[in-house]
Amino acid sequence: MASLVRHVTFDCSDAYAQASFWAQVLEGRVSDEDAPGDPEALVEAEGVGVLFVTVPEAKSVKNRVHFDLQPQDRTRDEEVERLLKLGATLVGDHRREGGLGWVTLADPEGNEFCVERSKGERERTE
Repeated sequence: MASLVRHVTFDCSDAYAQASFWAQVLEGRVSDEDAPGDPEALVEAEGVGVLFVTVPEAKSVKNRVHFDLQPQDRTRDEEVERLLKLGATLVGDHRREGGLGWVTLADPEGNEFCVERSKGERERTE
């Protein structure tokens, strides 16, 4: 039997704070086993577990791997606005005429991620 990806793990400076942000982004929850100050915190969301582990080193370079988020019940632009209100920052706006493209954001510790068009937006432009 093949190996399965159990979690996607991120090093960070505050595991619980990062997990709290990403739980809101993914509309999931921080595991009941985790609390502020813990060295690890797990986000349980539909289809994915995201684990944050506190490390002493600061982030120093661009991510080699990142999430591409596809909103399910709102448009890309609505999702970008929601995420900015949660504390994300704008890194790059790659939206193009006709609704194509994506937006690159960063979480509170600077980890980049992208927001693509929703399924509904894709269906309308294809």
